[in-house]
Amino acid sequence: MPLHGSCVALDDDGVLILGPSGAGKSDLVLRLIGLGWTLVADDQVEVAADQGALIASSPAPLRGMLEIRGLGLMRDLPAAASTRLRLAIQLRDTHPPRLPEPAAWTAHQIALPLVALRGKEPSAPDKVAFALKAACGRAAMAAGAFAR
Repeated sequence: MPLHGSCVALDDDGVLILGPSGAGKSDLVLRLIGLGWTLVADDQVEVAADQGALIASSPAPLRGMLEIRGLGLMRDLPAAASTRLRLAIQLRDTHPPRLPEPAAWTAHQIALPLVALRGKEPSAPDKVAFALKAACGRAAMAAGAFAR
């Protein structure tokens, strides 16, 4: 299932980044790579189901490529061949609610936690990291998208 989006991984945990053109997907990926995350796919992501999990990869011709607005299309970047998706991020221009209700993004009848963020905010990479920890059960929340 091809998607317009980007994907990064921290260790073996993948994050799918969705949003319209110009929302800041590639810019957020660039900032996450600078913090030690691994590129999986930029601009186009292939999502497949495998044993109850969603697996993301890059179409072969785009593997290791990242568009850096104002600089150009970079190639031959270190990239993971695939990753297990644990979280989906929906980029938006407006402020998300302070304490959002849990939400999900679904593909192949498998749901992932979904968080809406403003990708161009300076804190966006840190919010992605905290959201991934919460999605993987490594951080607890008292209220909000991952509260139990």
